[in-house]
Amino acid sequence: MRRIIVSIALLLSVLQTHADEGMWLPLLLGQQVYNNMVKRGLKLKPEQLYSANKSSLKDAIIIFGNGCTGEIVSSQGLVFTNHHCGYGQIAAASTVEANYLRDGFWAANKTAEIPSRNLTVRFLNRIEDVTKKVLDSLGGLTGASRTAQLESIQANMVRASTNGSEFKSAVVASMFKGNQYFLFVYDIYKDVRLVGTPPESIGKFGGDTDNWEWPRHTGDFSVFRVYMGPDGKPANYSATNVPYKPKHYLPISIKGIKDGDYAMTYGYPGGTNRYETSYGIKLATDINNPSLVKLRDMRLKFMSEEMKKSPATKLQLASSFASIANYWKFYEGETKQLLKYDVYGQKQKSETDFIKWAANKPEFANLFSQYQKNYEVWRPYAQHRVYIEEGIKGSPLLKFANTSWIDNLEKTLAKKGVTKDEINKAVETASNARQSFIAEENIGSDLNIIAGVLRMFYEDVDKSQQPTAFYNELFSTYGNTPDAYFKYSQFVIGNTMAFSEEKW
Repeated sequence: MRRIIVSIALLLSVLQTHADEGMWLPLLLGQQVYNNMVKRGLKLKPEQLYSANKSSLKDAIIIFGNGCTGEIVSSQGLVFTNHHCGYGQIAAASTVEANYLRDGFWAANKTAEIPSRNLTVRFLNRIEDVTKKVLDSLGGLTGASRTAQLESIQANMVRASTNGSEFKSAVVASMFKGNQYFLFVYDIYKDVRLVGTPPESIGKFGGDTDNWEWPRHTGDFSVFRVYMGPDGKPANYSATNVPYKPKHYLPISIKGIKDGDYAMTYGYPGGTNRYETSYGIKLATDINNPSLVKLRDMRLKFMSEEMKKSPATKLQLASSFASIANYWKFYEGETKQLLKYDVYGQKQKSETDFIKWAANKPEFANLFSQYQKNYEVWRPYAQHRVYIEEGIKGSPLLKFANTSWIDNLEKTLAKKGVTKDEINKAVETASNARQSFIAEENIGSDLNIIAGVLRMFYEDVDKSQQPTAFYNELFSTYGNTPDAYFKYSQFVIGNTMAFSEEKW
């Protein structure tokens, strides 16, 4: 889920740098915030930042791929985004002989631009405040009933907004912990082509060592172009498509910058846990973060061993390896900094002050005792959850087996009155997903990842939460030895229908 956000930071001088920061939905910017931005140096009017009916800055800012931000910078659909955002597509376009990831690439003309596989960009069409519709339909529901009703409402709104078009998407996003809901509607463009990328030595300078460190001196950019059909509408790839004509694009200045210049970021950030409670901080540093780092460390180790064997394997696993390493580094560093600066202690102090303030206010008095109870109930299962999400699903094969495409096919086949067309569509979707999985799958590393995570799950997760029958069968078949996990992994890889055309 991605939400377009405006954030600002003002650099005042070389000797004294001050960030007057904040994050706002452009729809909810507010006059006070806007006036402050103008005071700091903004020269755009509110309707130039966001307008539902006229071209505005929102029309030049895109969701690139699965969640990165990109910017339209020309009248012919040219897109700037990060090198790490284009990394997977650059790797997919590369071969051992023409290794664009390693050596870089620049299209001399539009005919030399390289079509991207399964890459889309999304343009924000509109944002609609649907808070009243959502909350009115939820009524006084609580618990599972409320969750089910909310999912139904969201699905209906999405369906009504997209009308089944493959070139439309929508999401109903919760803001401010469920106090407000917004409908985001996007136009999807599916013909996106690689225009240029610096070599990896520039685009990923410093690698994982420098990642998440400041200052950082990497040339973290890549260039793509969006295409549309000759009729001006979104279209799948075709040689007859033409460069996208944007409603708005960002002009580029080569004048340079000076101290005191106004700076603003407009894009699609991820989530933030800035307001996490002390209980959440404690859970992160004790269990969540260390478990994630340990599991990703295992996956990276086995992938790295395979990548050393051949240039082709290194290229095949490059994008996945970089993605796993990115947040491996993030959570390792986050834990160190949370402990170094005693964020847990700082949170406890501020919460103590809040509890004193709330003592005579019934609506707030028990807030943190309720938080404490919730975390105490959840804590015994926290490691289990991480080991499922980062461990079991960390295997590409096991993740594929758990995908919605397979689940949807199974449900379709079991549905009463199902039509042949429905079955064929579900089969086609699942088969396409399988082909994408096979293209990226490296059996050598996955063999070891499956074995590794099964061993770690058995050794680390509370025995009362273990699938006892599964491990009993594994050990009775292969012996209760370290080799048992690898033997079982070989059995799975050798017998799954995922790799067999006949079984599939």
